[in-house]
Amino acid sequence: MTAWVWFLIAGLSAAAGSVLLALDHGRRSAHRRERRRWAGLRGWRFVPADPELADRWRHGAIADGGAGMARNIVIGSLFTPLGRRAVQIFDHEQDGELSHVLVAVQRRAHAGQLVVELWLHDEPLPRDPGLVMLCNVGDRVAMTNEPNRARPLVTPEFVLATDAVGGDIPLAWLEQDWVLAAAPSGVTPGRLERLLRALDEFAELLDASELDAAGYDAGFEEPDFEQTRFDQTQFGDAAEDPEFADLSGWTNNEFSPRR
Repeated sequence: MTAWVWFLIAGLSAAAGSVLLALDHGRRSAHRRERRRWAGLRGWRFVPADPELADRWRHGAIADGGAGMARNIVIGSLFTPLGRRAVQIFDHEQDGELSHVLVAVQRRAHAGQLVVELWLHDEPLPRDPGLVMLCNVGDRVAMTNEPNRARPLVTPEFVLATDAVGGDIPLAWLEQDWVLAAAPSGVTPGRLERLLRALDEFAELLDASELDAAGYDAGFEEPDFEQTRFDQTQFGDAAEDPEFADLSGWTNNEFSPRR
């Protein structure tokens, strides 16, 4: 081929790449506006990004690929008969790619080191040597690090709560004082609302079970959502970037329920 043909091909390739980049940027901007709008309608806080938020968890969707980056974060609380329950929703990026939308609902009872992962049957099971297969739970397989402690939790109500998460959610899991789920990247705000309700009921069931077994009251001191502290110095140079926000109050469990 002559030089001008190669020049034309290179020009067309560059133009096509620019168009694809513009389309991707437009899609991401529209997604961010939608998430921000949803947070505003809920009266919840929206934060564009945080590099450490997901680092508080080690299992579930976090185990495969690491903590990554949390983007388009929504932080708020659900009102329940026993008080407010903290929630977090964010896009979870690993190696620069959006893997899932993580939804986390905080429990009133801390589960300590107990981890229970609930995988759909058609999903590959984790290869974590610290987890063993517990049993089938409805349409899911339960994996745990403490079988003797997790087994009594699997009641008919637990199975119903697990099924209520939905067959489009590949993974739900229990870790520390949180109930979490990994939703597909294209999940809509309406589906997130239904998933939040399901996880809230799941958390309520678990709290009632564990607190009754422990013999103490399920009450807790509500987190003070108005006193969230943001210390920008911990991110170094990133502190000057408006894309990042310090959510250390959440990452360090500052607002965890206290017994």
